[in-house]
Amino acid sequence: MSLYSLGGISPSFADEQSVWIAPNASVIGAVMLGNNVSIWFGSVVRGDNVAIEIGDGTNIQDNAILHSDQNFPLKIGKNCTIGHGAIVHGCTIGEGSLIGMGAIVLDGATIGKGCIVGAGAVVTEGKAFPEGTLILGAPAKVVRILDEETVTQLTNVALLYQKNATRCKCDLRPVAPHK
Repeated sequence: MSLYSLGGISPSFADEQSVWIAPNASVIGAVMLGNNVSIWFGSVVRGDNVAIEIGDGTNIQDNAILHSDQNFPLKIGKNCTIGHGAIVHGCTIGEGSLIGMGAIVLDGATIGKGCIVGAGAVVTEGKAFPEGTLILGAPAKVVRILDEETVTQLTNVALLYQKNATRCKCDLRPVAPHK
């Protein structure tokens, strides 16, 4: 894991023992991590402008990029999933939401609680979406309201990643190549 201080500001943890950060992920500057957060391989969380806050139980999957911008802090709620290769920049993500693989969420955007932003979607600057919606496309638009079962499944994804992070904390070991 690579933790970096910038301008005398270092990442902070609600409970450092509950967090798992992959060995090649980077967390830089004004980043606040809640309990049971996991940051997966190749991800970068860069709080070099203003603060980034990641809520309890949230997972940041492989190669995701999280960044804040002047006047645009980044706040991610509890039990969110930020999918592989997503870019989340200076916005607000509501509790229990899932940002799909390769999706982009730009400065000032707001994603409500219990939403899905589909893979490859582009949420433009300042756009706001209500809770419990499926958001798709480029530019992103609401496609439909999610049913209660789907919203519950979003939390289950976050819980699965919490279990996987615990497994990695206990069992992930580098190995030498086999001939």
